[in-house]
Amino acid sequence: MLTEFEKHIPPDRSEKDGQVGAVMDKSQRIKVWDPLVRIFHWTVALGTIANLTVLKHMEDPHIYVGYVMVAALLIRLGWGFVSKGHARFSAFVPGPKTLVNYGGALVARREPRYIGHNPAGAMMMLLLMLLVAAMGVTGWMMGSDQFWGEPWVEELHEVIANIIIGAAFLHVAAAIIESIRHRENLPLSMITGYKRAASESDIDNAPVTR
Repeated sequence: MLTEFEKHIPPDRSEKDGQVGAVMDKSQRIKVWDPLVRIFHWTVALGTIANLTVLKHMEDPHIYVGYVMVAALLIRLGWGFVSKGHARFSAFVPGPKTLVNYGGALVARREPRYIGHNPAGAMMMLLLMLLVAAMGVTGWMMGSDQFWGEPWVEELHEVIANIIIGAAFLHVAAAIIESIRHRENLPLSMITGYKRAASESDIDNAPVTR
């Protein structure tokens, strides 16, 4: 008996068949990412870039951007529980079995296309959210009376920043690879909110947002 996940694993196809089957019909686009999800994504992305580059040694702007990112994270966490569609955590956070099955399909280059976050992308999103929270906590500690000037707090803050850089590069690389694999511009979809509707072996893991 095939599991629900295995039913969606696409069969091996020739390169030609893959190209023909992946032609995108713009009339079949659907709204996937709501405005709050997109604002959160780009707020964190741009805030992280700013604080790790031009604002790294500008104390006040660095702190203010950090506050904005933490506020965005808290809003997104709340939205993940009360929203509908693909933004809801219950719609995309995978269980262990789903994650393992997806990993196996990914290694075999037979992973199904997800309308929302695929299992690997969901785990990366959760990791980045955790890292942003850790950056916020350690940043606050550095400015508090109790931990002011503590070397280990500053070092921990720096280590978390370096992990975020590595995770972000991996996230971007994965988005580019999946965009090529499924012939869909994933970064653009996080700007417009629209993606290609589900067909054939695609997995629509949540109702379409309205």
